[in-house]
Amino acid sequence: MIGRARVEALIELKVEITAVRIPAKYEDGVFKPLEDVRLAEGTRVDVYLPPEAPRERPRSIRDTPLFGLWADRDDISDGVSYVNALRNNRRE
Repeated sequence: MIGRARVEALIELKVEITAVRIPAKYEDGVFKPLEDVRLAEGTRVDVYLPPEAPRERPRSIRDTPLFGLWADRDDISDGVSYVNALRNNRRE
């Protein structure tokens, strides 16, 4: 991390700091660039890893607001039969 005095000195010198994205693969405890990198051997760099998106377990239909949608309807005793009846009426 750069100290405050160093940052202020860089601002006074009007030195522009830019980030460079270098795709790399992590193998055997080492980040290995996947493309040529123009850096002097031994140059120290900081590696920032993007946060991983949390992996969600696939949701069950029972976890959705749609589950039980027709539960209080007297005219629909079985959802499959109801849909089949609608389809048959369209064909006629």
